[in-house]
Amino acid sequence: MDKIDKELDASGLVCPLPILRTKQSLADMISGQTLRIVATDPGSLIDFQVFSEQTGNELLSMTQNTGEFIFILRKR
Repeated sequence: MDKIDKELDASGLVCPLPILRTKQSLADMISGQTLRIVATDPGSLIDFQVFSEQTGNELLSMTQNTGEFIFILRKR
């Protein structure tokens, strides 16, 4: 796995806030950098897949740990 350039804790937030915070975080990153997001909303599993497809940001990984969902995105 590449190094993580930035982390976002979206725990406790529900749709659409994890995606909105992700958009804000990606806005000040440069192409190729990676963002690690931790979310607790089960809906985020689908949300991040759709977000990746719609924005072109690459979803490098998606894992689940006891109520937490961890996503790694690479900014396009």
